[in-house]
Amino acid sequence: MLQIYCPYCKEERPELEFRHAGEAHIARPADMKSISDEEFEGYFFIRSNPKGIAFERWRHVHGCGRFFNAARDTVSDKFITTYEAGEPKPDAAELAAKSGEADK
Repeated sequence: MLQIYCPYCKEERPELEFRHAGEAHIARPADMKSISDEEFEGYFFIRSNPKGIAFERWRHVHGCGRFFNAARDTVSDKFITTYEAGEPKPDAAELAAKSGEADK
């Protein structure tokens, strides 16, 4: 079972306490009424789904109930870091280097 660190509770808890909430750092269009169908499709449905580091939103449902972001390696399924919602997106290259060093 995965252990996920909640940046608000400041502790690792079993994955059963959390729910995945999709890709992180998706900006909602400022004027939803004026965008084309293709732009709406891109915003609402299309996700990057990378092999490697993915930035995701998670919710600590059976804990504090708050949303937070996580960088997770989709190949190894390991969480590299978690951080509070609203914090800037970490640099993926630095995280990849950090993740590679941890595996050695």
